[in-house]
Amino acid sequence: MTTVLALANQKGGVGKTTTAINLGAALACRGHAVLIVDIDPQANATAGLGLSARAGRSTYQLLLDGTPLDEVVVATAWEGLWLAPSAADLAGAEVELAGEENREFLLTRAIAGAIERYRFVLIDCPPSLGLLTLNALVAAHEVIVPVQCEYLALEGLGRLVHTLELVRRNLNQALRLRGLLLTMYDRRTGLSRQVADEVRRHFPNTFSTVIPRSVRLSEAPSHGLPINAYEPRSPASAAYDALAEEVAETVGAAAEVVS
Repeated sequence: MTTVLALANQKGGVGKTTTAINLGAALACRGHAVLIVDIDPQANATAGLGLSARAGRSTYQLLLDGTPLDEVVVATAWEGLWLAPSAADLAGAEVELAGEENREFLLTRAIAGAIERYRFVLIDCPPSLGLLTLNALVAAHEVIVPVQCEYLALEGLGRLVHTLELVRRNLNQALRLRGLLLTMYDRRTGLSRQVADEVRRHFPNTFSTVIPRSVRLSEAPSHGLPINAYEPRSPASAAYDALAEEVAETVGAAAEVVS
């Protein structure tokens, strides 16, 4: 059974793309077939894997031109990991989607019947709650929300949870909040510990795994590599491997209903 996971948070710089790349690579290393769908117009997940969209073959064409998923997907350098790349022309998709009938279901229809070969599909969302993210939430089974361990980490999470509940009630009754993921954790600072405690107090389904702040993790995308290839012995690589284990063990099990 394929599980579709959306990585969403309307705040930028919280680790959505980093998690999509590195969770995907870690799951692939565990023998799972994984597809990353990049629907962020910035295409950072695409660049972070050292790839680019072929001419006329990106998630823009997938959503707006009806191009089949198999014609968009490209293989990465890592066994078991594939990518549906984004491109700059996706930046205008929000405006173009506004006039489409049933525009919230375009991604759902685009991947329906074409994702059975994958165990996990990870959708990297843009830092907004616009139509692209809405398409991801409608297509997803579960949502992972990365949250950076910094000041005002909880800002905007109430709005996001409210949006998830609206989607579940009106568009995708199967949608569940798998959990929050603490990122950019610095064990040397009291602030990181305070933020982590506060997030766990408000959201008991926060993942046990915590992603540390790491220079190596920040460097890896510039080399087109996931952290387990760029610096496999780093704490960040170990953290994403632990997260992959946690996701593989818990996905499909009872998750929190958004409320």
